[in-house]
Amino acid sequence: MIRAGRKQGPYRPRTEETLDAGKLELGEDFQDAECLLISEVKVLLEAQYESKKEEKNLTDVYTKTLEYVQKFSRYTNRGTIKEVRALLKPTNLEPFECAQLGNLCCTEYDEIKSLVPSIGDKISDDDLDSLLKQMDSLKKYQG
Repeated sequence: MIRAGRKQGPYRPRTEETLDAGKLELGEDFQDAECLLISEVKVLLEAQYESKKEEKNLTDVYTKTLEYVQKFSRYTNRGTIKEVRALLKPTNLEPFECAQLGNLCCTEYDEIKSLVPSIGDKISDDDLDSLLKQMDSLKKYQG
């Protein structure tokens, strides 16, 4: 049977993919994707803002995304963002989990473990608590 718009080959019904971020089942599209902190997205969008503004190339999506990242960005300068990334790098956490740690800014290890259950036992409670305290300190004292 040949379906319209398909090249030759048997028809295979599309299976519904079950996704669960809590188990790091993010789907094919995100298999090898790098996950950014909201603060990193803010830096990228703000770097493009002036040229887009001059060219009158500011789309509604761009503008709303910029407003969102400006509102929810936890780290306000590039130096702090680099320090947060440096703290997260040596952990054995997946990129998605690192991004969640950086974006959620939890102060208690049990809170982050409940919000990002895939962390599980990948990092000890003491190490996670220390990491969260260091990140909180960076957020509080950024220049």
